[in-house]
Formats: sequence, C-alpha cells, structure tokens
Amino acid sequence: MTPTLMGIVNVTPDSFSDGGKFIDPERAIAHGLKLLQEGATILDIGGESTRPGSAGIETAEEIRRVVPVIQELSKHATISIDSYRPETIAAALAAGATFINDITALENPASLALAAAAKVPVCLMHMQGTPRTMQQNPVYHDAVGDVMTYLRQRIDACLAAGIARELLVIDVGIGFGKTLDHNLALLRNLSAFKNLGVKILLGTSRKSFIEKLCPGTPADQRLPGSLATALWGCDNGADILRVHDVAETVQAVTVWQAMSGQPGSMEPSPAEGPAHTSR
Repeated sequence: MTPTLMGIVNVTPDSFSDGGKFIDPERAIAHGLKLLQEGATILDIGGESTRPGSAGIETAEEIRRVVPVIQELSKHATISIDSYRPETIAAALAAGATFINDITALENPASLALAAAAKVPVCLMHMQGTPRTMQQNPVYHDAVGDVMTYLRQRIDACLAAGIARELLVIDVGIGFGKTLDHNLALLRNLSAFKNLGVKILLGTSRKSFIEKLCPGTPADQRLPGSLATALWGCDNGADILRVHDVAETVQAVTVWQAMSGQPGSMEPSPAEGPAHTSR
C-alpha cells in the first residue's frame, strides 16, 4: 500500500532538526504550504519540542504558537495537532485541526474524552518516560513485545471510550525512550504491529539513531538515512510517513512504487480522509 505523507511543521525555537526556522507564524504557514505543494496530505503542527532532554513550555505559550498556524493551514489541508495537553488539543480542534498526534497515547483522561467527542483520527505513540528523561538508560524486557503490549492497551482504552477502530493509528515511538538496538528491533519488526488491527505511522525523519549508525551526521544531513527508513516502512506496513523532507520522500516512494508494482499515485489514507479545501 502507498503511504500517506505527513509533513512536519515545528512552530518552535528548539526542535532538534529545524529549531527556530518556523517560530514566526507567517514562516510556519509558508513552510506548510510548501510541504503541501511537494506532496504532503497531512500537516503535523507542533508548538513544543519533544527532543530528548527538553523541559517543556507553558500551555498558554504552546497554544499561542500553534493556533494561528492551524487557523490558516486548515483552509488548505488536513491538520494534525502534535500535543499531549488537553487544553492545546481542544484549542487546536477549535482552530481547525482534525487529527490528534499524542506522544502519550491519550493517557490523560481529558485528552481521551476530547478525542472521543471529536471523532477525529488519533495517533497513539509509545514513549518510555518523558522527553526530559526518556533517553536516560531506557530498559525493556523485550522492546518489541513491551511496546506491542502498551499499544494494545491504549487501543483497548480508546475503543472503550468510544473511539472507532478505523480512527486509530499507532506509532512505535522511534527515539522516544529507546536505545539504538531498541529502535532497530522495532523497525525490523514493524510489520508485526499490523496485528493490532490499526494503521501505522512511522516517524524516523532525521532522528538521532541515524547519527549513531553514521557518526558525525548532523540532523540536517540525515536525509539519506531518513529515506532508507521511509522505504523500509513502505515495505513493512507503514500507512503514514511523518517526514521533514516531503519532496525527496515523494520521489523515493514513487520509485519504490514503480519497482514494487504499487499504484502510481499517493492517495490520502482513509484514516484522515480527504484534505480540506475550505473552512
């Protein structure tokens, strides 16, 4: 199956890959429109960096950053809000977001209730610890099995809350409380997560595990590794690819399609529906 592309718009001063480039709302909006022109179907808007060691910001500041960007870009595309705070999620939905991307997998009951009431697609991500602590010696009994168990539990919680299975998406959380070996184990076994019966989002773009494999490679020079993992995802069940470099990923996936006999166009995933043309 041909994956949907989710373009990343970080309205932050300190994200690991592009911190500060798009903190100005007008620049963030222009960047989002560029990603749409390049082939993104969803835009993932985040106002707080969740890089390893990040301390977090005030909720009011997160809302201040994302709402103007969402209000404008929701006129043109499906918008995902990348947040774990229920107040921010609520503000984003009111501004036009129609997809929730929560690194805490809706563990906050208020966020779970919001998602159930909104009836929009939700991405449930696995993370061990918090962004501040997650890379401080993460330990698993069995990384694949432990992440699988957690995501199954969160799916069950969402179903019990009244969220339809077809609205659920999972993310194994590459780089969120994982060592290099944990990340590689999850990638090697990505297809096993199809057994959970929901769509899979893969987020590997520019992440630090690439630098661990290729020492001395800063975030803005990790495109080749990002494309390698994106194509691995294509072959192993990823339904949505969350990426910084949309045009390059489109080209790579198009060539993959031709070689694998997949359909020749990148259609929106049923999980998020068609892009909005007006609001």
